[in-house]
Amino acid sequence: QVQLVESGGGLVQAGGSLRLSCAASGRTFSTYDVGWFRQAPGKEREIVAAIKWSGDITYDADSVKGRFTISRDHAKNTIYLQMNSLKPEDTAVYYCAADFAPTGAPMISSYEYGYWGQGTQVTVSS
Repeated sequence: QVQLVESGGGLVQAGGSLRLSCAASGRTFSTYDVGWFRQAPGKEREIVAAIKWSGDITYDADSVKGRFTISRDHAKNTIYLQMNSLKPEDTAVYYCAADFAPTGAPMISSYEYGYWGQGTQVTVSS
């Protein structure tokens, strides 16, 4: 059974930084994609960034390009989302998701991911 546990959320002032972690367990993830999504109140869930577990292929949404970086640590089975220059509009619940995807670019649709963490709140004050 795949388990994803997010951590690292919190309250930060605009311009600040946070690093989210997604600890994965339950199987070997070498052929999986992992994505970070976020959902603000009253809005649709949206992709933030995604990565292929086995390689260095990543995807960043236009809204976070140059500010957020997704990375993975094989030894710790953990995916990170480093968030810099945070803005109030980044306020949302952030979710980590994973699913099987042996080839191609990282999946960016929430419908393609079957395993989800519980989410972690990020609040950016102005």
